Formats: sequence, C-alpha cells, structure tokens
Amino acid sequence: MMKTVNDIPQGELKGKRVLVRTDLNLPLDAAGEVSNLFRAKRGWQTIQYLSEKGAKVILLSHIGNDIEDSMAPVARAMKKHFSLFYVPDIVGNAAREAIAEMKEGDVLLLENIRRDPREKKNDESLAKELASLADIYVNDSFAVDHRVHASLVSVPKFMPSYAGLLVEEELEVLRKARTPTRPSFAILGGAKFETKAPLIKLLLQTYDHVFITGALANDVFKARGLPVGRSRISAQLPEKEVLSHPGFLAPVDVVVEREDGQAQTKKPEQVEDGDKIVDIGPDSLALIAPYIEKANFILWNGPTGLYEDGYTSWTHAVAALTAKRFADGASVVIGGGDTIAAIEGAGIKQENLGFLSTGGGAMLEYLLKGTLPAIEALG
Repeated sequence: MMKTVNDIPQGELKGKRVLVRTDLNLPLDAAGEVSNLFRAKRGWQTIQYLSEKGAKVILLSHIGNDIEDSMAPVARAMKKHFSLFYVPDIVGNAAREAIAEMKEGDVLLLENIRRDPREKKNDESLAKELASLADIYVNDSFAVDHRVHASLVSVPKFMPSYAGLLVEEELEVLRKARTPTRPSFAILGGAKFETKAPLIKLLLQTYDHVFITGALANDVFKARGLPVGRSRISAQLPEKEVLSHPGFLAPVDVVVEREDGQAQTKKPEQVEDGDKIVDIGPDSLALIAPYIEKANFILWNGPTGLYEDGYTSWTHAVAALTAKRFADGASVVIGGGDTIAAIEGAGIKQENLGFLSTGGGAMLEYLLKGTLPAIEALG
C-alpha cells in the first residue's frame, strides 16, 4: 500500500532531511532561461508542506536530455518566486557540505541527476549514495514515474519512502479517467501510432467516443488509402478493428502547409504530394463539438496540430469548448506538455480548463496499465 507524506506522523518531519525526487524539467527559451513554471508551481505544494513542518528539503530533478544540461536556470527562475538554495553537485562533497549546513525549513536544489550516467542505468550504487543524503524519500515526480531510473525505483529500497501530494492527486484523478462517467469523450494526439495502439484500443472500450488527431490522424488517412503528401507517418498503421469501431472518430478536414509555405484547408482526399498536414480544420471541430458539449468526462492528450510551427488555432478552439463544458460541470483531464503549451495562447486561465496533468508519457502509461514503475517502488 503506497504511503503519502500525509502518513508521516506529525512532528516526525522536524529536523529530518527529506530527499524529494521532484520534476523541475522546465522548458527553456532561446536564451537558455526558463519560459514556464507550470510544473514547478504544481510541485511546490509538497515542498512547502515539508518545509513548514521543519524538514530540511533536498530537491532532486533532471532537466533536458543532454548530460550537460544544468539546473542553474531553473534555480534562477525559482528564486524569483520561492526560497531555495542551489548547489551544482549531486552526491559529492559540495552537496554533502551544503546539506550539513541546512537549517530546519531550508530547501536545497541539487544538480541535474542525469549528469550521473548511473541514473538511467538504474545503478543501485547511485541509489545508495542518494539514500545516504537523507532520512526520508518522497517521490513527487509524476511526469517521469514511468522511467526505470535509480532515483525513482531504487532509492526507495534503502530508506522510508512516500508519495508527494502532486503524485497523490495525479493518481486520484487518473484512476477516475480509467473508468469515466458517461457520456465520455477522449481526444488523443501526438505521433508514433505503434506506441499508442494499445491505449487507443483500451480507450475505445472505456470511452464512448475517441477522436484521433495530431500526427496520429495521418496514420488513419494512410490506412484508409487517402493521400498524406509529405506528412509524418508512423511505422505502424491502425488496424481495421480500430478504424471500424463505432466509437472511433478522425478528422474530416485538414490544414495543409504547401511547399510555398502557405496554409490551406482541404478534405483529406484533396491532399497533394507537396502538402504537409499540420492541423485539423473547421469541419473537424464541428464534428467533435457535439460530443464535447454533452460529455460528462473529457480526456485530452495531444494538440490537434503542429503547435511548435504556430498551428494552434484549432487547439485553442477545442480548449474553448472544453473550458465551457468544464464550467458546466463536466470532469476534464488534460495532459501532455505539448497540449498544455499549445493551449497557453488561448487566453483561458488554467484553472478554468479542468485538471492539468504534469505527465505526458507517464499519464498515457498509467491510463493503459493502472500503475507506473516508480509508484510500484513505493509499495
């Protein structure tokens, strides 16, 4: 049975060193500075709780995909909003000396854990060294809890371990998303159909209707014998049992980017060799609008188009419909960093969108399996 920080008896946190595996993998702008504090703000609830109880809070996270990436810009951004110290070390002398000097309530951020190659290898020698830094371990890093890494699945073997408040909330909401109230509607975007196929099949069993969008829709067109031009295609295409399912929905029009860079709305059968499909179109929005308007539970992961190339208008339109339904009482769960980033320009406050999960891949894996490796490690 997984225990949370709320299960730690009152008074037992005072003066204790608590190692918090959090998720501060924040997006950076072209200048290398943090552009969005969404995950940091969501995760601060646990940090604040521990600090106020008198614990010495030691934060551990990764950032980026490069072993050279540093937590320094994250520390600079967070110091503008929160009280913390930063040491560019993980388990070395600098880290140990900084921890030894901590006072009750202090918050210390360590360097990018993935700078140590033993992290991704799930090396227990690293886990033991991390465990030696503290008295208690807290996992509050839902977005990476699907990774089998040392700081996530091996550290709990060597010290008392608990789930943080963010992880507890994520699991509570996503359990409901696995058995949604009806009528229910799911929107799934992204790419790589081969990795999404098992989840799509499960969603078709548990949700009344599932709308496939993003690059996944290109695979649907291809499987139906329609032209896709120079659009991104997955290694695996949808099977007939998926395409013919009565609850399965796909775009009925698309926005394409022509070779001259101009955008144009077309029916899928009108896509030309030089076209790249970049978004859904107005008819597709009209198709799904009634399902959103009557749904009591909405699950959404993945923008409708290539938001990083500026194609966000239809994602914004879906967000507006979803926010309206949420205001009318529906449960809404939205996940994936790309989805949340794409919605940001819609002018809708985050609290008016429903529950925003910090996880992308972790959210999808939990929906499929009902658990994650790092959650299992907590017992």
